Parts: sequence; structure tokens; C-alpha cells
Amino acid sequence: MVTFSVFLNEHVQVLLSIRRPAKRSRGRIDYSTFSTEQSTIKYTSKQSLNSDHFYDVVLLKLWRLNKRFVSRRVFFVHKPESFSWWRKLINGIQKVIQYKDRLSNPASFISIHIIVGVMLYMTFSAAVTKTPSWALSEENLIFLEAWRTIDRAYIDKSFNGQSWFRYRENALRNEPMNTREETYAAIRKMVATLDDPFTRFLEPKKLKSLRSGTKNTLTGVGLSIGYPKEKDKSSSGLVVVSAAPGGPANRAGILSGDLIVAIDDKTTESMEIYDAAERLQRERVLLNPVKSQVCKTGLGDDGPLVGYIKLTSFNQNASGAVREAIETLRRNNVNSFILDLRDNSGGLFPEGVEIAKIWLEKGVIVYICDSRGVRDIYDTDGSNSVASSEPLIVLVNKGTASASEILAGALKDNKRAVLVGEPTYGKGKIQSVFELSDGSGLAVTVARYETPAHTDINKVGIIPDYPLPVSFPKDEDGLCGCIQDSASACYLNRVQLLSR
Repeated sequence: MVTFSVFLNEHVQVLLSIRRPAKRSRGRIDYSTFSTEQSTIKYTSKQSLNSDHFYDVVLLKLWRLNKRFVSRRVFFVHKPESFSWWRKLINGIQKVIQYKDRLSNPASFISIHIIVGVMLYMTFSAAVTKTPSWALSEENLIFLEAWRTIDRAYIDKSFNGQSWFRYRENALRNEPMNTREETYAAIRKMVATLDDPFTRFLEPKKLKSLRSGTKNTLTGVGLSIGYPKEKDKSSSGLVVVSAAPGGPANRAGILSGDLIVAIDDKTTESMEIYDAAERLQRERVLLNPVKSQVCKTGLGDDGPLVGYIKLTSFNQNASGAVREAIETLRRNNVNSFILDLRDNSGGLFPEGVEIAKIWLEKGVIVYICDSRGVRDIYDTDGSNSVASSEPLIVLVNKGTASASEILAGALKDNKRAVLVGEPTYGKGKIQSVFELSDGSGLAVTVARYETPAHTDINKVGIIPDYPLPVSFPKDEDGLCGCIQDSASACYLNRVQLLSR
């Protein structure tokens, strides 16, 4: 075990106890602003309205009616003895439709729905005055807002095999929600039942901190951290996904795959990832997501030039910065490009899509899937293309994750680029961040994605076309030497990847 003193300035330092496993561990949390539309449940049937089918119709109408009342912030509790009363109601309505042969007439079927709807409305309206109810408190409403957000957006509609509606009812009856902290505790408990490390509750401060990382500044020591992969039972604590180039952690020598077992002598064995992130919030680091440089190829002064672009994160300025770097390199007469995505742990999903459009003439970029299959397709027609023809190499490693993998997968499957390096991280889930009315928020897994070749890379990663040469450097100056000197052990162009 090694202790790193990550100096932020002359007054502040963070002590990170690091254990380097023989095999690198994976597991991370990263968020993307991916919007999801609310799905609706539709009921259609061409069957005759027999007895069993009729119960389905009535129960569905009751479910919809109950959901409508809940959406208006009224919550009803029915006594157990009231169920027999409802059965009598249903049996009474059934007498109206006792002749099955009449139901084959569409007009009769519509009339029955009207009768059923009116009777349910009148009876339920009367029952409201007799059914015990209570006004929801402000804390209850915040809990319900969180519940509805997950109900609408979460990818797994089985909600980890539990009745999501029953959980809501039991929580409102039994969980203490007298203070904001008690309400937050109830929401955390609810989220924990999903058993999804990527779906998390965010207190107002944590939501603000998360959003700061998608802008042009980053607070912290420059680490992207996550949980070890599930199958690695021997690992505990937190894992380093990547260390931002030039950040305090990077300067201290922390590497992708290192295990963080303690922060300032406090063990991370049971520490939540957001608590760890909060403990690392010290220094404000300016984030320019792109660095670029012109490299010679070693074929004389008149030989072809290579434009090197290092993309460190997908913040809100990433696509514009990449576009600007390409135009600058073009003015220097480059003939091919290297896009370096090593240790880029992702960021904003839309920025990954926009950067793919820069390099592609046309084609699918990514498929968005939910539990029922492909839900959406992101593609391009070439109208936003800037560099779709020059030879392109993409550098990847195990710190290449999330939006970086979307970009790398799109370029590989469309045969636009050659991938060189090692298998990527393997995060194939997409999260959206939703803000609640009190300033807190939820990061919710809303979908998974597949590459254009319909490859699900979750926990597997993207396999590159070639490994990197031995001792290939990460700094720009050293990299240019590996392109120019054909006698070097790290020479990149041995198989003429950068030739036309």
C-alpha cells in the first residue's frame, strides 16, 4: 500500500492510500445529460369481453384512476374490508354485460365502456368522501416527486423485481418524513432497493458539484472514481477510473486502475462515491478539454504531417473545441489525425454524439435501448462533418469510458478510424440527472446503448484493432517522437496506419 500526498497548494493536501492490484479493477459512475420521454401504458384488445377479461379492464381503469389521483397529490388508503365492497361493485357491473353475443357489436362494446366509466366515476367519487385520507406534507411531496422521477425514467420497469407502487404506499405510511434529512434518508433507502450503483440520490450540494464537472472548471484533485467491478470480490473501496492530465492526482503519480482504500486516513470500504467525491473537493482546476499539436512523420521536411488531438473530457465545450483544433491543424497542412481518448472518462452524452458527427460522413452513431429493445437511434447525414476523409487513429485504454466509448465505437464500426491501445472501460449505461423542486436531484439509469454494430459493451469494453507499441508515452511531446522516429520501440506507424 502506498500513501500519496496530493498537494493542492502550500496549505492544503489530501492523503490517498492507494493499493495497486495485480489486475486492474473496473467500476465507475459517470453521468450524461440524456433526456428521456415519459412512456405511456396503452391497453388494446380485440377479444370478446368475457368474465376474466372484464376484470382486467376494470382493474386497469382503477389503476389509471388511482394514478391520476396520486398525480394530483392526493393519496387514498383503503381499508382491507373495502375490497369485498369493490368486488360487489364489479359483480354488479358484470350483470350489465351478461349477454356475450351483444359484445361482438363494436357499438355495444363502446357503450359498455361508457357505462363502466360512469359507474366507476360516480362510485369512486362517493367512496372518496368515506375513505380515510390525509393531506400530504411538503416532505411527503418531495418523496413522491423522487418516486415519480424514477417511475418514469428508470430503465428496469420491474424495479429490481418489486412492486414500485406498493413501495410508495408503504413508505408514505411507515417512513418518518418530518424533517428534510429524514426525507432524504427515505429517498436514499428507496433508491437502494434498485440495487443499481449508477442510480443515486444527490443532495443539493452534491448536485451542484456534479454539474460543475460538466462545465469548463473542475473542483477536486482531478480524479474520476468509481466502484470495483462486481466479480472482483477481493477488491474493496473505490477504484481510479482516470486521472485528469495536469491535475493534482496526475502530478502525484496516481494511475488508472489504482484502488483508493482511504482518504485522509478514513477507510473507503463502505464509503459512498459521492461522499468520497465531496472529501476530494479542494482545488478549482481550469479544464480545457482539448490539446493539439502538429507532429512530423520522419519522412523529411516535406513529408506528411500528423495532427494530434488530445480530448480529456466531454464537457459542454468539447465539440466546439475539437472542431476548432481540427481547423487550426488544417491550416498547418496536416494530412492525417490522431485522436487520443486515453483516460477520458466521459461526460455529456450529447457532446459525444456531436464529436462523432465531426468525423463521420454518414452512418449510425449509437443505438439507445431500454428493456424492450432499441428505443432511439442517433445518426448523421454528414451535414456537420468537418474531417471525414483523412486517415484517423484513435488511442484508447482502460480509462476510456462512457461518452468516449460511444465515440470510439461509432468511429470503429463505421470503419472511419483504426483503434489502437487496450480494451476500454466498458460502461454501457446512460444516466440522466433530474433536479427536484428543493434543489436536490437524482442520477437515474435511463437506458443502455449499443454501438452501430449492435455490440453491448457494458462490463466488456471496446476491443481495439491493434495494441499500442511498447512504452508508448502519454505526453504530447513524447508521442510525436513515436510517430517520427521509425527506429524507436514505440514507433506507431509500423503498419502504415497513417498513410492514405
